Amino acid sequence: MREARGSGRAGLARPRPERGTPPAGVPVPRARRAQLHPGAWWLWALALGTAATRTTNPLLLALLITVSGYVVAVRRPHTPWARSYGAFVKLAAAVLLLRLAFAVFLGSPIPGTHTLFTLPEVPLPDWAQGIRLGGRVTAEGLTFALYDALRLAALLICVGAANALASPSRLLKSLPGALYELGVAVVVALTFAPNLIADVRRLRAARRLRGRPDKGVRGLVQVGLPVLEGALERSVSLAAAMDARGYGRTAEVPPAVRRTTAALTLGGLLGVCAGTYGLLTAEGGSYGLPVLLVGLASALAGLRLGGRRTLRTRYRPDPWDARAWLVSASGAAVAALLILAGSLDPGALRPGVVPLEPPTLPLWPAAAVLIGLLPAFVTPAPEAAPDPRKEPTT
Repeated sequence: MREARGSGRAGLARPRPERGTPPAGVPVPRARRAQLHPGAWWLWALALGTAATRTTNPLLLALLITVSGYVVAVRRPHTPWARSYGAFVKLAAAVLLLRLAFAVFLGSPIPGTHTLFTLPEVPLPDWAQGIRLGGRVTAEGLTFALYDALRLAALLICVGAANALASPSRLLKSLPGALYELGVAVVVALTFAPNLIADVRRLRAARRLRGRPDKGVRGLVQVGLPVLEGALERSVSLAAAMDARGYGRTAEVPPAVRRTTAALTLGGLLGVCAGTYGLLTAEGGSYGLPVLLVGLASALAGLRLGGRRTLRTRYRPDPWDARAWLVSASGAAVAALLILAGSLDPGALRPGVVPLEPPTLPLWPAAAVLIGLLPAFVTPAPEAAPDPRKEPTT
């Protein structure tokens, strides 16, 4: 009987599931794809912005804007801070129009022979030589202003792409310990614009539902005051949360380490600034890259030493995987190839306006810009936005 009972129990016994597996009958959740490191998005966007500073060709600049916009359209997550891309596009359009307005009313340093129209000119005193109000507006001057403004607009749109693709909180978590306090201030500043836009949209929608005006001076005043009040309350809540979590704790380090850290960091930052200036100017192409590399090495060594003073831990740090290397390398390739094209054929990247000629699209620089589309194919697609009309199932 005992053997029968034992065999019966053994026959009815079920194998114990392995540790970490869900019980029987519970659906296994779908594995989420790892998100891309936020630093890779910023390196990609800043590299595209660097490429935009190397040319005034409107066709190449329009291609850079299209490439960044396409990547944002297919890889932007469904989060409130990702909606700031539209605000950067509007800011770029405002900069473009403002630059053209300055060229019309204040004149242009480019002489021209094709007069479009003539405005009444205001006489100015002798100490204001070189400045005019009104007068003759030429096609060459407007074209030069358009090229110059389009370059700045492309740079702003590239920065807006980084804001829309990279999570500010994850970017803060990825910063080294020496830059944690500075990173908090930068992230708070970067998240101010998306939160402000979300508050304005929410308040305008609420006023429309109540049948109240949300446009004009009256609507702006009645929407702006609650937005400023909400920003003030958010700042106080953030300060209280940072104080409760022990923000600002530092560890004791020897004075020699502190002095070495300050010297390396300051010298590295100066080297980075000098090297970047050399790369952005035609005269500093010979010394720009070596100075930039030496400055980066010095700054990284200073940050490594400075991280000893900050007591922080990372919960689930973002890995820098092969996709992050591909994304950052694609942006660096675009910047490097545009810099090379500017040294080999500067006329193609900087079309002249005197005499006035239509710009042409150089083939291999345009193909180099298309390398910036690589993140749209190697990065994971964002998660689908939840449908508010769908009721949750239990």
